[in-house]
Amino acid sequence: MKLVTVIYSCYQQEMTGNERGEIVTTMNDVARIAGVSGSTVSHVLNGTRAVRETTRIKVLAAIESTGYRRNGLARSLAMQRTQTLGLAISVLSNPYFGSLVNTIEKVATTAGYNIVLADTHDDPERESRTIGTLLDRQIDGLILAPAGGSHGRHDTLEMVRASRTPMVLIDRFLDFPCDQYAPENYEPVKRLTAHLLELGHRKIAAIIGARGLSTTVERRDGFYAAVAEAGVERSQVLFEEGHSTAEGGHAAMARLLQSVEPPTAIVSMNNAMTIGVMKALRDAGLRVPRDVALVGFDDFEWADSFEPRLTTMAQDVETMGAEAVQMLLDRIVGSDAPFARHSIAPFMRHRNSCGCAD
Repeated sequence: MKLVTVIYSCYQQEMTGNERGEIVTTMNDVARIAGVSGSTVSHVLNGTRAVRETTRIKVLAAIESTGYRRNGLARSLAMQRTQTLGLAISVLSNPYFGSLVNTIEKVATTAGYNIVLADTHDDPERESRTIGTLLDRQIDGLILAPAGGSHGRHDTLEMVRASRTPMVLIDRFLDFPCDQYAPENYEPVKRLTAHLLELGHRKIAAIIGARGLSTTVERRDGFYAAVAEAGVERSQVLFEEGHSTAEGGHAAMARLLQSVEPPTAIVSMNNAMTIGVMKALRDAGLRVPRDVALVGFDDFEWADSFEPRLTTMAQDVETMGAEAVQMLLDRIVGSDAPFARHSIAPFMRHRNSCGCAD
């Protein structure tokens, strides 16, 4: 089994002197320049304690200005750690995950950790194999976006727990005792759907993601809740599975267009499917929003560059990624606090694909 691996490393060896007589910066030098204690510098580097954001910025600025490098190898040997975190996530299937990986890498690197990235391709069997390989590499902790179809299947998670490797689930909740951090789904999709209903649409369709994911269930339920509150019979709305991929979104939209009464508005439940939906509409010679209104869950870099500009529910990827890393680092240094499940609310990017004027 081939493991797709990317190693991120930010710190090299700290020297106490060298043969060329160069001046070498120490942690005490960084502390003096930043106006903090040496222990505060250590906490910023290692993520071993919360530090005020203003203080953290001062320390990072001092590190950058001095070119300080710490001896990661010596520290790892002393603490019996590898200074490596595993990240198991479906990188290729969804642009959203690419942004999440970037955030996690930055935060982990700042704390002095390397990242080993394993692409699960959203497949439970591949997920199990790749996580086994990560554990063999003696990672200090694991961040996992559970694969589709793994909901209710805990064999892989039990393997992690048996290894005593700290773990945080990200993006998708599971019924398992560990720290978890994911976006809210129900209310944001309810709001997106309600917006289309308020614009007068009644022939409305939802394109949902892969089965077996908490995100799929929560977003579907939010769609139906908005429909019910608007007094629209569930039988009047259309519903297709897009399997969380661009290809699936394209096929789902093509099926909807073959309906006796095709929808006038679409709610797409992730950005990969939204791309497929737009292609299917273009292939059919239909224009958004003149012929079909469109809103989507997940924002992405070019959503504001399309014509029309996409109305989306954007996730706070930066906060979610940073908080997940911090939760994991807390466990690595020995926190025995009860497991926590945190959710973060997305925010609406109101543009004009819904039919509203800019």
